Amino acid sequence: MTSPDPTRESRFEQLFAVLGDMDAAVAAVYRERGEGEVRPRFALPLIRLARLGPMTITALAAEVDRSHSALSQTIAQMRRAGLVTSEAGQDGRTRIVTLTDRGRALVPFAEAEWRATEAAIAEVEAELPYALSQAAADLAAALERRSFAERLADHLNGPE
Repeated sequence: MTSPDPTRESRFEQLFAVLGDMDAAVAAVYRERGEGEVRPRFALPLIRLARLGPMTITALAAEVDRSHSALSQTIAQMRRAGLVTSEAGQDGRTRIVTLTDRGRALVPFAEAEWRATEAAIAEVEAELPYALSQAAADLAAALERRSFAERLADHLNGPE
């Protein structure tokens, strides 16, 4: 006898779907403005570069709390969109990221979108019995007590 398909139910998928819908709504704002190649994840690095000036990918990754690898991919996409340039640093191993004129021109809108997104999230939170930001903080605290990797390993190694 075969077991039922475990992919028919998922607590994870619903969370990702909701977050994906929210991200798609932000992306639509940029498309409607004629900035279709701009992704919502570009806003934070754009704003930080505008506020702090050119910096290495490593420094920017730390500034926006992303992995070097993830931010490097984002910077490559931002470069293709004409928002940043990146040039070899003094030692040749680092890349210095700088906003282009187009990137600088987009910053005021990115800041407005950021504020509007935060306001929309606050509005949604006000309608819920449990704030999203509190849920995220509680989730982080639970995973600090016992990591998701540990929990996953226990379920993989334990009885079914």
